[in-house]
Amino acid sequence: MASFTGQDLVCIRGERLVFAKLDFTLESGGCLTLIGHNGAGKSSLLRMMAGLLSPASGVMSWEGEPVSQDMDEHRERLHYVGHHDAIKPVLSVEENLKFWAGLRSDASKAQANFKEALDIFSIGHLIDVPGRFLSAGQKRRANLARIIASKSPLWLLDEPTTALDKESIKKLEDVIEAHREKGGMVVLSTHSDMNIKDQQVLNVGDFTAARGHESASLLAEGI
Repeated sequence: MASFTGQDLVCIRGERLVFAKLDFTLESGGCLTLIGHNGAGKSSLLRMMAGLLSPASGVMSWEGEPVSQDMDEHRERLHYVGHHDAIKPVLSVEENLKFWAGLRSDASKAQANFKEALDIFSIGHLIDVPGRFLSAGQKRRANLARIIASKSPLWLLDEPTTALDKESIKKLEDVIEAHREKGGMVVLSTHSDMNIKDQQVLNVGDFTAARGHESASLLAEGI
């Protein structure tokens, strides 16, 4: 059983302590939901988990081994969907998704993953449409379809329900559940309630306000 953990994580952006002494544990089939006020550090934590932001101190581990030992290997096992869509404006929906599907799969699996992504998010009618002509909701669905196309075990989703209607949110909930049933892991941030069973909830704000007095000492130590 795979495990993804963080211990004593500290995030400092510029001269501001974002959060300190933050721990998390996630195992195969698990979902960790990040909550907290704006600026609490939810997006920073997700970027840290994705290897896009280095912790000022602390360690993240995959199956007991620090991910910092081989960040390229760590990035291979995850798919990160941030606030900004990664849909290339000059490429069609089909070209965008086939690119992501082909990153970690052979040709036959990539084609199957591509078709599955189209079906699940109901964007088959958009395959020939360039990214620049998609509506905000269509872009979001195409962006989320990447997680199906790429087949990574660890999904990191930053506010995934943004610009989605109720039907699309329900599909996303089903996709997350199916991924977990296969042993996948999900970490997501949200300001709205999602129907996700047996989720862990981590209030990142608890590591901001409660630990805020440590900011001066951490910065003084050069962490």
